[in-house]
Amino acid sequence: MNSSPVILDNFTTFTIGILVYFTGTLLNRRVALLREFNIPEPVTGGIIASLVALAFFSIANIEITYTLEIRDVLLIYFFTAVGLNARLSDLISGGKPLIILLCVTLLYIVFQDVVGVVTAHFLGLPKAMGVLTGSASLIGGHGTAIAWAPEIAQNHGVPNALEVGVAAATLGLVMASLLGGPIAKHLMSRYKLSGQQDEDLSVGTAYAQEGDATITHVNLMGVLLVMHLCIILGFILNLGFAGVGLKLPLFVACLLVAILLSNTVPSLLPKLAWPSHTRALSVVSDFSLGLFIAMSLMSMQLWSIADLAGPLMVLLGLQAIAAVVFILFVFFKLMGGNYQAAVLSAGFAGFSLGATPTAIANMTAVTKSHGAAPLAFIILPLVGAFFVDISNAFIIQFFLNL
Repeated sequence: MNSSPVILDNFTTFTIGILVYFTGTLLNRRVALLREFNIPEPVTGGIIASLVALAFFSIANIEITYTLEIRDVLLIYFFTAVGLNARLSDLISGGKPLIILLCVTLLYIVFQDVVGVVTAHFLGLPKAMGVLTGSASLIGGHGTAIAWAPEIAQNHGVPNALEVGVAAATLGLVMASLLGGPIAKHLMSRYKLSGQQDEDLSVGTAYAQEGDATITHVNLMGVLLVMHLCIILGFILNLGFAGVGLKLPLFVACLLVAILLSNTVPSLLPKLAWPSHTRALSVVSDFSLGLFIAMSLMSMQLWSIADLAGPLMVLLGLQAIAAVVFILFVFFKLMGGNYQAAVLSAGFAGFSLGATPTAIANMTAVTKSHGAAPLAFIILPLVGAFFVDISNAFIIQFFLNL
């Protein structure tokens, strides 16, 4: 029996996304365990919404599909806001941690594929299945999985590679959203770590400060005007990148432009009201990221994974265990073993199993409760944007050619 598709337009998707976010916020306020383990509000609401969609499909055979163009715009807004809050001093101090994070990430990509290939071998599956459910779909995400699926399907004995890759990336997103907060909680408790509660957050507003400052339509419009200027210049810069053969996501160029302007314009025009580290910018940042994560998770079509259960669950379960072990015993110590390393650990769980926005959401949930860690919000997106996709492509090809 064929399912009945229901395609929701941008406006409806946007509205449901807000409702899903508020659902997560309500549940997080009422369920102390969710707050205690730093589960982001949009993750709570988004997972519940995806389960509701699964119920519609299972009971009434109705397939809900969301239109997500507006979600991608929110991602650009968010990373532009991150760039506007970036201090040059933080970027300079981030030199050594950035290099360490680059090296650790490269090590982890290899580690992730080794875990996948070895597990696939013991399950009697093609080794390409291990690569596909390793760095191709986890640290690579949906885009990398979809890009490599035809090659793996045609030449490496996994005819349903596209379905497997998308399913693995989807479940990876869920694992990434749920593991980051508990990892940070464990590390902070074990090593008695805490952040600076009186320091401005890079993303969002601390829970204790929400609603305690005046935000008007004027300063909100000022924030949006500066962000739009950065996005326009970022679009032009991205065209320049493309012209020299460097293909990067648009949000990377917008992030770079925002960092550049935020560290030059206030010095050149000191009387100009610049939005860095203002409550209005925090509101726009929180809104963009929260709604992006809520829309990403609520749009998961979990029924598409049902036929791939069994070996896929074993492969991904072992990847989740491997990620936790790596972060607790390798990553945290290499990144300094301090509070910032704990925040980065939450982010790396989101990044290594899901996506960069998931990493930021994990880190935001931690810092809103425990204090700022500004460098983490600069170096992790930069590694994710510039380094991972290129390195991952070479490593995937290496493992497929073994």
